[in-house]
Amino acid sequence: MSNLELYELSGCPYCAKVVNKLDELDLDYESHMVPRSHSERTEVEQISGQTGVPVLVDPDNGVEGMAESDDIVEYLEETYA
Repeated sequence: MSNLELYELSGCPYCAKVVNKLDELDLDYESHMVPRSHSERTEVEQISGQTGVPVLVDPDNGVEGMAESDDIVEYLEETYA
């Protein structure tokens, strides 16, 4: 069981890519839907230093705010596959 958290936006293809990988690996995660407006994404900015999504948090492995869907997918494959 993992404590994964994903900050995502509905309709975001990059977020969908990460969600698909999480589902493929049968990983449980907590989803945090972010506002559409970048200026309202203060929580994401505090965690990752930027306002883009997706952002993954994995406290079990010291990941505090990984951005970029390709990096997240690679991380998930290397850590949980």
